[in-house]
Amino acid sequence: MALIGYAQVSSVGQSLDIQLEKLVHCDKVFQERKSGISDKRPKLQECLEYIRSGDTLAVTKLDRLARSTLHLCQIAEQLKGKNVHLQVLDQNIKTSGATGRLLFNMLSAIAQFETELRAERQIDGIQKAKARGVKFGRKRKLTAQQIAEMCERRKQGFLIKTLMKDYDVSKATVYRLLNEKGAKLSDKRD
Repeated sequence: MALIGYAQVSSVGQSLDIQLEKLVHCDKVFQERKSGISDKRPKLQECLEYIRSGDTLAVTKLDRLARSTLHLCQIAEQLKGKNVHLQVLDQNIKTSGATGRLLFNMLSAIAQFETELRAERQIDGIQKAKARGVKFGRKRKLTAQQIAEMCERRKQGFLIKTLMKDYDVSKATVYRLLNEKGAKLSDKRD
C-alpha cells in the first residue's frame, strides 16, 4: 500500500514547491505544469494508471486534481473502482471513511461553485474593461502603414515568402493580414 502524490500548477510561472513540500512523505509524486482546464494532463493520467489497489492518492487541494465537479467525480469513481483512497491534505479529507466521502462530495460541489463564480467575475471584468476601451491580446507587430505597404507589394507580385522575410512574420500572419485587407492573393505557388 503506497502513498502516491500528485501536484499540479496551471502555468510555467507558478511554483510546485509548496505542494511538493506537503507531499514529501509520499512514496512517489507525479508533478505537472498544465492548466486544469486542459483535457490533456499526461502526468495525471500516468498517475491514475500507476496507482494500485490499496494505494492512497494524495493531493494538497481538490482543485489541483480536477477541473470541475464532474471531472472530480469521474476521478473519484475511477479511484473507487481501483480500490484506491483519496487524501486531500489542506482540507484534511480521507475518503477511506463515510465522513470523509461526505466531506469530499460537499467540498467538490463548493469548489465547482467557486470556479463558476470566478469565471463570471472574470467575464464581467473583461466586459467592463472593453467598455472602457481596454484592448486585449498581443499588440500588432505591423503598423497600419506596413500592412498597407505589404498588400501593395503583394499586388505587385511579391512572393509570400519574401513578405514573410521582409516583415518578419509567419506565413499565416501574411495571409491573414492580406485577407483582412482584401488584397488579391495569387493562385501561383509561393
